[in-house]
Amino acid sequence: MSSPELSHFARTYAAFTADGRDEMVDREGVIKPHYRKVIEQALSLDSEERDERVRRARQYLSEAGVFHRVYAPSDASEETREWPLGHPALLIEPAEWKTLSRGLIQRARFLEKLLADIYGHRRLVTDGILPSALIGRNPEFCHALSDQAKTGEPLIRFIAIELGRGPDGRWWVLGDRTQAPSGAGFALENRVANTKAFPDFLRALNIERLAPFFQRFREMLYDLAGPDRSRVGLLSPGPHNETYFEHTYLARYLGLLLLEGGDLVVHNDEAMVRTVSGFQPIRVLWRRLDSDFADPLELFGGSQIGTPGLLQAVRAGKLKLINAIGSSILETPGFLAFQQRMANALLGTDLELPTIATWWCGQDAERAYVEANRKSLQLANAFPSEAVWSGAVGMPSGSDFEKVQESRNIDLMRDGIHWVGREIAALSTTPILVDGKLEPRPVTLRVFLTRDDEGWHLMPGGFARVADQQDARVISMRQGGSSIDVWVPSESRVERPERPLTLLAGTGSRFQRKLPGALPARAADNLYWLGRYVERCETATRLLRAYGARMDELTEPGEFETQLLDLIGFLGIEVTPARPGRALLAYAQQAFDTASRVRDRFSPDAWRALHETVDLILGSYNDDDVELVGLASSVLTHLSGFAGLVHENMYQFTGWRFMQIGRSLERGFNTASAIASVIEPDKLADGALETILDLTDSRVTYRRRYSVDLTRETVLDLSVLDPLNPRSIAFQVNRIQALLYDLPNQNTAETLDMLTRRIARLAVRLQTADASELDHAFVVRVANDLGDISSLLTARYLLSSPGKVTASGSPE
Repeated sequence: MSSPELSHFARTYAAFTADGRDEMVDREGVIKPHYRKVIEQALSLDSEERDERVRRARQYLSEAGVFHRVYAPSDASEETREWPLGHPALLIEPAEWKTLSRGLIQRARFLEKLLADIYGHRRLVTDGILPSALIGRNPEFCHALSDQAKTGEPLIRFIAIELGRGPDGRWWVLGDRTQAPSGAGFALENRVANTKAFPDFLRALNIERLAPFFQRFREMLYDLAGPDRSRVGLLSPGPHNETYFEHTYLARYLGLLLLEGGDLVVHNDEAMVRTVSGFQPIRVLWRRLDSDFADPLELFGGSQIGTPGLLQAVRAGKLKLINAIGSSILETPGFLAFQQRMANALLGTDLELPTIATWWCGQDAERAYVEANRKSLQLANAFPSEAVWSGAVGMPSGSDFEKVQESRNIDLMRDGIHWVGREIAALSTTPILVDGKLEPRPVTLRVFLTRDDEGWHLMPGGFARVADQQDARVISMRQGGSSIDVWVPSESRVERPERPLTLLAGTGSRFQRKLPGALPARAADNLYWLGRYVERCETATRLLRAYGARMDELTEPGEFETQLLDLIGFLGIEVTPARPGRALLAYAQQAFDTASRVRDRFSPDAWRALHETVDLILGSYNDDDVELVGLASSVLTHLSGFAGLVHENMYQFTGWRFMQIGRSLERGFNTASAIASVIEPDKLADGALETILDLTDSRVTYRRRYSVDLTRETVLDLSVLDPLNPRSIAFQVNRIQALLYDLPNQNTAETLDMLTRRIARLAVRLQTADASELDHAFVVRVANDLGDISSLLTARYLLSSPGKVTASGSPE
């Protein structure tokens, strides 16, 4: 591209920017050197190719199921949205990144020492540097952490720091994230999406890679765990958390057990995972759960997502948490008012990165200053757990300051210790593609650091948030903002091998086949019910298709329509021929919601197949013109695709077995229940036998297997007793028996013996039965036996896991 064309583009874009505060153009409207190459490459693409590349990145994120949740405080509702990736990336030149890296690592060291002092000798308080009220009145102060601080081990090992570029051109610290910092997984997915859409850009600019940072972080976790590397997990609040996708993604990427509070028990001061094989010790947990909810025994007693006794396991030295409970105190906005004095005391020098100016209203002079300058300041809570506004975003300022004071009855004289005044951040802008054109938008940068025995290390990139409007105070993913990748060009050549760098062992490592890790009982329960829900959705779909086909064939349905509706009714389906999607949505949604709880165990292809099934049904939910048979056939195709991907691609160990048991048990139970409703001669209406064959997908098999017209005996023989028909009840029972044989076996568990005997007796009964002898009572008994087998399996593996659990939460 010629220089005049590039200059014209720069002048056009610069007309929209704030003077001198844009990442791409300088005060004279000239493109900065480190942006020049990427803009030249972007402008060399025609609009169609550029749009196609953006579409490719978004398609990857959609197919990978990258999403975030948005909550409405007014009605506590939640909405799942696709991940809003913007373009182009935020570029930071190497020389500036070196300076920034030095300041960030210094800040991480400062935060580490500050936390150790708060929970240790508290010299900052005794020396009058930090007001005691900011600790003593701080709801994030955790007394239980004092004992851990005495060990001298680092209390924080993974942190995030929020940055914004000020009018002076320097990066300013807006806040610290030490509780359970999010965004690293999303940053990684942003990079993967851009790698698929703009690989030539990354190569041409020699952009630093992110995988080595995660590799270092994982090695640190494994080193803490000791010889048994399988005893490392990620502790998540669960699937309703707004960043749950990131938890599942990082657990899968790093090879960690994805755990929730209910997966753990503490016995003899040792944290253990409830697995289908028994209680297994866990040594290291990457905590993505807020401190207050981690241990209802010592912290918030109303927590339903924590583990009683977790803090005691930490105090006993048998469990390490990343980060320590109580580390969230470092997020206290009131600390920002005293940072330089604290840094001088702890490090012997000033902090290299400036902090946004903050005045704590717990002091007379500072409170008076805030009151006098309310039109130019933002009002914020001094303590993190009291925060109503997140970070530097959306806090009241100017005229809003007085409105909020009045509406919330805030008296700074009386309640000053709870409030701070903060300088209004004048953030820089970055170019973002809006309707095919680049426009400037305010941007903040979140960077991530991890600590190992060698010290602190910075991710060469990060997670940038971009506002959807020019107001620099409104940068929120919840309010329409987007995220962009962060690119740091390297001064040395970045090797880009044929295959991406993974976290697997390198070629120099000795080959060793590892056994799969323990399967938590919760995950087993979800996989079991996922199998059942998917099969239940398939059964409902087949019955609806059979209903639609029969109704199309018969001019006067009469009794048969009533019988078909009764047959469908055992599943609780209310048929609305005009809108069949409504009858299927509940089952598809149950399957999808259950799969989301064990998402780390599925490939992106399998997840996409299930997601597309729900989308297909949702698309027809309010469609009056949709055709029942056509919709049902399409849904069956998608469900079959999911089943095939799981069967062919999912590792066939314990989790896979539970899912297959659930599917076989549901199929056998549904078939038995359906047959029981039509098996008596006086209920055998015209077309009932064809419907049974449709339900069991056995029409082709029947024609090959039997040379006679449809009869009651032949249909029952094929659908109930034939051990070679993958749709028959006998086949399901034999398969369940084989799968149960390979499940973890504890000979001391009497329930397991009952389960084995019950399935064996049912298998023998089906093997020795004759089709001519089958009656209503026989098939009902089979259905009841399958229900009992489900109850025994649940009691043995899924409810309280092996062994009994006492009221205190400890295994006997």
